[in-house]
Amino acid sequence: MTQTPGPDDKTADLGFARVDLERAARTGDPEVVYGAGKTPEQVAAILTTLHASHPDRAVLATRLSPEAMDAARTAGATVHETARAATLGPLPTARGTVGVVSAGTSDAPVAAEVALTVACHGSQPVEIRDVGVAGLHRLMSVRDRLDEVDCLVVVAGMEGALPSVVGGLTGTPLIAVPTSIGYGASFGGLAALLGMLNSCAPGVTVVNIDNGYGAGVAAARIARRVGAPAGPQDGTDG
Repeated sequence: MTQTPGPDDKTADLGFARVDLERAARTGDPEVVYGAGKTPEQVAAILTTLHASHPDRAVLATRLSPEAMDAARTAGATVHETARAATLGPLPTARGTVGVVSAGTSDAPVAAEVALTVACHGSQPVEIRDVGVAGLHRLMSVRDRLDEVDCLVVVAGMEGALPSVVGGLTGTPLIAVPTSIGYGASFGGLAALLGMLNSCAPGVTVVNIDNGYGAGVAAARIARRVGAPAGPQDGTDG
C-alpha cells in the first residue's frame, strides 16, 4: 500500500522502498528513480510518491523498460522514449546552459538522458549532435558554440576520442561520458572509458560508462551556479 507522505515526513515507506522525501532540501534536487531492476508498478509508485512530495518540481525516472514507460504514462508522467525515461511535474526554471555534445547517432540514448537530466536539475540543455572525430569538420563548424555554454557534456563511444578534441578547443568545464557503442575490442565501452581517463587535454572529468544521468546532474549543478545570482541555489526559481 502506498503511504501518503505528510509535510514533515523524511521518508515514505512503500514496503519495497523507502523513498527519500527530503533530498531536495539537502541537495537542491529530489530523489530520482533508477528504473532498471524495478517492476513497472514499483516505478510508478515511487514516481507518484515523489511527485506528491514535490508537486512544483519535476521528478525523474531513468532506465525504463517499455512496460515501465507504459506504467509511468498511466500515472500521468511524460515519457521520453529516446532517453528511456519519464518525468512527472513541471521542469524548474533554467539557470545557465549545458552543451550536450554527442559523437554519433548511436550515442543518442545516452545523450538524451544527459539532456533530460540537465533540464530536470535546473539548467538549459543545448544539444549538438553527430560531431564525431571521423568527420572533424562537423565539430569545427560548431566550434564557437562550445564557448557559449556554462558547461559541456561530451558523449562518445568507439575509442572515445571526442572529449580530448573538444577539451583542446575550449576551456569550458567538460564532463565526458563513455558509451558502450563499438565493436568487440571496445569491450562494452571500456576502451572509451580508458581513453577519456587518459585524455591529453587538461580539465576532462569522466563518469562511468553510459552514465548520462550522473553527467547531467554534475553539469546542471555547475551551470546553474554560474547562471544564477550569488548565494545558495537549489535548482528551483524561488
